[in-house]
Parts: sequence; structure tokens; C-alpha cells
Amino acid sequence: MRIIPVPNQSDNYAYILIDDVTKKAAAVDSFDVPKVVKAAEKEGVQIVAGITTHHHQDHSGGNAAFAVKFPGVRMYAGSKTAPAITDVVSDKDEFTLGENIEIRALHTPCHTQDSTCFYVHDVKTDQKAVFTGDTLFRGGCGRFFEGTAEEMDAALSYLGTLPDSTVLYDGHEYTKGNAAFARSVEPASSGVQRLVQLVKSSPKTTGKSTIGDEKEWNVFMRLENEAVQKATRETDRVQVMAKLRSMKNGFKG
Repeated sequence: MRIIPVPNQSDNYAYILIDDVTKKAAAVDSFDVPKVVKAAEKEGVQIVAGITTHHHQDHSGGNAAFAVKFPGVRMYAGSKTAPAITDVVSDKDEFTLGENIEIRALHTPCHTQDSTCFYVHDVKTDQKAVFTGDTLFRGGCGRFFEGTAEEMDAALSYLGTLPDSTVLYDGHEYTKGNAAFARSVEPASSGVQRLVQLVKSSPKTTGKSTIGDEKEWNVFMRLENEAVQKATRETDRVQVMAKLRSMKNGFKG
């Protein structure tokens, strides 16, 4: 299994998920279809599926053009609010790519009510990864546009049940700002210091961390940590989450 990030717009990521044995590929959040096509051609793979993490235009805005470019290709999402979707997936629905890649939908409503993460597992190599759209970011989480703090806590807790070795591929390059915010909340955390060093060493951080890392440095997944509760002046999980999101929304660091 290989995953090729395709940066687009100012800070978005699309991805090409590749089954190496068959050279079959799925495109994730392919907003800029020409860029995705160019990347697929460079890798010598055939795109046979499309995946959309949620309906926001900066993620699904290329779907119509994608459907024209690849007629008859199945396109998966958590709802038909996004354009050109052929297959609406529910939580825990599964489908395959090529011979070896199993894909499982994880319904994670909050950023949008159709937000769906996609956990992928190569059964031959045992590689694991998850596409999280705008639900989970490296060191952060999405805004609660269509949901509540309780839903985001549930979504991140759900993602936290994935194997710690699962590699994270998110929807935007927000890590620098997330690291600065995390340091303001947990300044003594060794995990946060690792996140800061990651940002310093690599301007493009997607695919360079795991779910296990997030448990150590993502304050939105550390709601019961003493330092996080002290920073928010809250102890109830949901209230800690709500306060963190409010703090992050106004953070200027």
C-alpha cells in the first residue's frame, strides 16, 4: 500500500491510495482533478474509485469533474450532500481496493453531520492508515460547524480505538498552528515537544504521525489530562472539549 499526498488550494490535501499489487487506486477528496490525474499518471496507477470525507466544497468541489473524467467509477461518502456520490456508506461499512486493501467507513459527525473517516488496511503488508478529513488533524480537530463538543469527543475517542500504528492523513496542513496551541495548553508535555520538533523538521507533516502519537500530543484527545483541565478550568470531558475549541478559535499564537 502506498499513499500519495496531493496538496491543493492553500493548505488542503487530496490523496491517492494505491494497491501496489494491482496498481489500482482510489482518490480521496480530489478537489483539483487535474493535479490528481497528473499524480496518478506519474505513479502509473489506474483510478477506480473516489472517496469523499465530507461535503464541504474544498473537499468535494472536484467530484463532478472527477465523475466526468472517470465515468462509471464508484464514489463513496457519508451522504449524497456531496456531488456525484454513487455509494453512501454508514458506520463500519466496508469495501475493497485491488487485491489487498480493505477500507472501513467510520462515521464521525461534528464538523459536518456526514463527516466520515476511512480506515485502510493492507492485509498483505499489515500497513494501516486513516483518512480523517476535517475531523482529526495532527495536534488538533475540526471546528464544530454542524455538531457539538460531545460529538467531537465521541468522534476522536472512536478514532482513538484504532491501532496505535495507524498513520494519519488529514485534510489540511494545520500542524504548525496546532503545535503552537498545544504548547500553550501543555507546555511541559514531552509529546507536544515532539510535535513542535516535527513542524520544525518538515513543513509538510501529513503521513508522518500515527494515532498513537495523537494520544500523546493532541490536547483534544487528552481531555482528562491534568494540565489540559487546568488550562481550560474545566473537569467534565465535554466542557473541556468545548473550552479547548473556543480557546483554539481565538488563538493567535
